[in-house]
Amino acid sequence: MVPRSETDPSVEEILPRVARREPQAMKQCIDQFGGLVWSITRRYVRPDTEAEDVVQETFAELWQKADRFDAARASASTFIGLVARRRSIDWLRRKQRRPELEPLPDDFDQKLGASTDPLPRIDTESLHAALQELPTEVRELFELHFTGGLTHPEIAERTGLALGTVKTRLRRGLLTMRALMARANPEPVSS
Repeated sequence: MVPRSETDPSVEEILPRVARREPQAMKQCIDQFGGLVWSITRRYVRPDTEAEDVVQETFAELWQKADRFDAARASASTFIGLVARRRSIDWLRRKQRRPELEPLPDDFDQKLGASTDPLPRIDTESLHAALQELPTEVRELFELHFTGGLTHPEIAERTGLALGTVKTRLRRGLLTMRALMARANPEPVSS
């Protein structure tokens, strides 16, 4: 047996060092147990790109929960192996819940054009005129959302309004715009 140098920590001391957030402890954990985690993960997860993600999730969990390691109950390799197995099984469960997606047919764009619902004719002048009829506070929300690209929570934070108020005003504004545009442009465009 080759004696360990003083700078090379024993295998069982790596997780307590990770829990104490010692410098280099996580790197040593990955170096020591990367092969184990990879081999366990590959039993459950395919393709390799997804397995790499699960390995990363495993080490992220070890970083967060290394303080739960109890050497009296299990060895470090057993603890790490269980975390890797649990992460892999979680991945399998997530995959089973994902719907199977089917590719679009080659002629999907032709089917879209065959719709019998007429599209309203929208011109820029009518749009700007309708926007001017909206209350100022609604126009400002439209500007933040549609031009600025902000989400509802971001708008609420920026304006100080409640999230529900932001959503309600935007929704009512859209309904008002639809009615104003329909009134300004009664002629539908046939496809």
